[in-house]
Parts: sequence; structure tokens; C-alpha cells
Amino acid sequence: MLNIAVKAARAAGAIINRAALDLDAIKVGSKGPNDFVSEVDRAAEQAIIETLLEAYPDHGILAEESGRAHGRADSDFTWIIDPLDGTTNFLHGLPVYAVSIALAHRGVVQQGVVYDPTRNDLFYASRGRGAYLNDRRLRVSKRTRLADALVGTGFPFRRGDNFKRYVQMFELVMQRCAGVRRPGAAALDLCYVAAGYYDGFFETGLAPWDIAAGSLMITEAGGLIGNFTGEADYIQQREVVAGTPKVYGQLVKLLAPFTRVIAAGTEATASEHEPPEAAPQVAGTEPSPPADKAAAPPRRPLRVPRSGPRS
Repeated sequence: MLNIAVKAARAAGAIINRAALDLDAIKVGSKGPNDFVSEVDRAAEQAIIETLLEAYPDHGILAEESGRAHGRADSDFTWIIDPLDGTTNFLHGLPVYAVSIALAHRGVVQQGVVYDPTRNDLFYASRGRGAYLNDRRLRVSKRTRLADALVGTGFPFRRGDNFKRYVQMFELVMQRCAGVRRPGAAALDLCYVAAGYYDGFFETGLAPWDIAAGSLMITEAGGLIGNFTGEADYIQQREVVAGTPKVYGQLVKLLAPFTRVIAAGTEATASEHEPPEAAPQVAGTEPSPPADKAAAPPRRPLRVPRSGPRS
């Protein structure tokens, strides 16, 4: 299955590299303000889906551009696909973008591939077998202090995103770490944590296809990933924090007040860092962990939503 995912990612990468030679000829549409989709996204996604379903016709598909229109929706196996993460970078000729493919079995990611076609860098991981960049085994960095950490992030850009909330988070983290970076492709950002380039990462508003493959890279490289309260339901909550075990714990303590998760039957507690808008209640979540336990590994398995992609 990993080999098929690699084959699909390289096929998509070849389409992307050919298109990058003449960016002015690419037809571009918009899914919303600052949210672009090109014919390259669609062609790359189609190549991936055809490769995967040729090998596994009974598997399900959850893709950024076509949702669940392909494959079997009732399958225990679901391929989670972002054909071109970093479309805006690609359209401007900025060489920071990637293909992301993950395979989940009953909601738990088992295989992950992130391919950077501009550098021919292939990140891949299998559950229980480690994470790799090309032929090199990946491990998260050994840094333990947030003050020494380089932290990656992503800016909110869609209509309806809470910019004030993000600016508060950004200010809080920026003043407590060695530096913050925002390249613009979350799939690569997560791989950079796994490779030790970053020591931590946080972002809001991400979809399953942005983070599924990268999340497996991090855990297989010895890192931790969760939502802002340290729980493992970050795919549903559209918020993610990741890092080395120690840096992850420190980021969770900083970001927990900004979580959009509220345990059923409880009320949000106001604090000096609380975002200006109340977070929606989400059934079935647990209360935020105490601060001294924020670094504990996520307890629940990663779950893939059964619904189609958010518009």
C-alpha cells in the first residue's frame, strides 16, 4: 500500500513539475477569498485517484477537490488526498508545495506519503515502522525548551477565520520561542517537525487532507501531535499543535485557552488570552487536561470524518 501511495504521489508530482514550467498558461479558479484551485490541482488529484483505485478498487477516497465522489464510501480503508498543498505558492512560482496522501483504516492513519516535487524529496511513514526522508530515518529534534525552538505556523486566510484569535496566539508564541516561520504548506510543515527542522508547529482551520499524512510522520519520528488541549481529535476540531515531546507540552499550555473544543455540559472559562468569540460546543470531547499533564500523548486514535469536505 505504501508503494502504491508513492507511485501515485510521484505521478502527481510529475504533472505539477510540468505545469510549473509555464505558470501563465494555467487556468485558475477560486473556492473562496484567497482560496484558489487550478487545473493542475484537479489533474494531479485525478492521477492519484486512478492509481489508487486501479490497485484497490474497493477502497474509499476523501480528496480535497472531489470529496468522496470516488471509491467506496463504506470501505474500512480510506485514502486521504491533497493533490497540491500550497496552491498559492505554486501559482506564484514559490517552490514550497507538496503532494500529500494518507491511508486510514477504520479512522486510524496507517500509511503516509508527502512528496515535494521541486526538491524530489519523499517523506513517508508506515505505522510502527518509522518515518523517512528518502532513505534517511527521521527523528524529531532534541530541543526541550520553547525558548530555543523554531516554530512553524500557518496564517488564517479564509472568510470567517478568526484573525483576532490567531494574532493573540501568534504574539504569545512568538515572544516565547526562538523564531516563527510560515512557508505556506501544512503538509510540509508537519514533515519538517518530523525531520527536526522545526521543533514545533501550530495552525487552525486545517482539513483532514492537510494533516493526515504529516501527522503519521511526526508520531513515527518520536514527536507528539494533538489539538490545542492535547487531545487526539484535531482532525475534527480543525486545530493542530505538534512538536518534540517537551516543546509540544509547552505549546499546549500556551494554546489551550484558544481551543475551540468545549466539553459537553461545561462553560468556557474566561482568561486574559481567551479569544473574543465563544467556541462552539462539541459533543463527545473530554475536558482540557490539567496544565501539568498537557504534555501527555494523545489518548484517542485519529478519526477521519465521514462527511464530505467543508466548502
